[in-house]
Amino acid sequence: MDLPRIFTVRESSHRIHNPFTPGKLAALGQALHLVPGSRVLDLASGAGEMLCTWARDHGVVGTGVDISTVFTEQARARAAELGVTDQVTFVHGDASGYVADEPVDLAACVGATWIGNGVAGTTELLSRSLRPGGLMLIGEPYWRRTPPDEETAKACHATGIADFLLLPDQLTQFQDLGYDVVEMVLADQDSWDRYAAAQWLNMRRWLDRNMDDELAAQVRVELTTEPARYARSTREYLGWGVFALMKR
Repeated sequence: MDLPRIFTVRESSHRIHNPFTPGKLAALGQALHLVPGSRVLDLASGAGEMLCTWARDHGVVGTGVDISTVFTEQARARAAELGVTDQVTFVHGDASGYVADEPVDLAACVGATWIGNGVAGTTELLSRSLRPGGLMLIGEPYWRRTPPDEETAKACHATGIADFLLLPDQLTQFQDLGYDVVEMVLADQDSWDRYAAAQWLNMRRWLDRNMDDELAAQVRVELTTEPARYARSTREYLGWGVFALMKR
């Protein structure tokens, strides 16, 4: 049970596995008015940057769960680097079925709603771990503007235009699921650049060291085609944000 290797090649240097900068992640933590001792569950926690920095900056405690062995080890190392190993725990496992032993104050899935087969299923999964009145965080793409055709949508790594909603419709979806949207922090084109372009350097450096690897041909194709594809499609059409929700 693990992520395909290509993911860890692309994002080997990333501490945040979505189009958020450290500043935006910090702004989100501040906006939520987290208090020391708040219990957090982070499903699909990646390299653990959210949980580790919020443990350092706000005194939260909690657990992160991720399917990647590489990212889980990076998260544990980050916790040690920031001196928060007594506050956070990282579990290698399938987040799609994970429920906390005790209700938490904040339950999050930031950028991996595939674990619940979409937004509706992921909110239902997170709700199983969340105390009454607690906060839920969902990170999700949305269309900045509707792509002109299905080909453009697929160039944004969607299966089609119907995969994502425009921002007002995304907010309405949360409301229709029975949640109030109480905060949001959105990526911008600069934070998308920092996320996407860092992948290109990771791939090039990996390729220089691993020309004989069985993955080398795929990495070479991606490194050749991704910059123009990203500038033409994702950067122009795809938004991304983290939305804080409270059950009505």
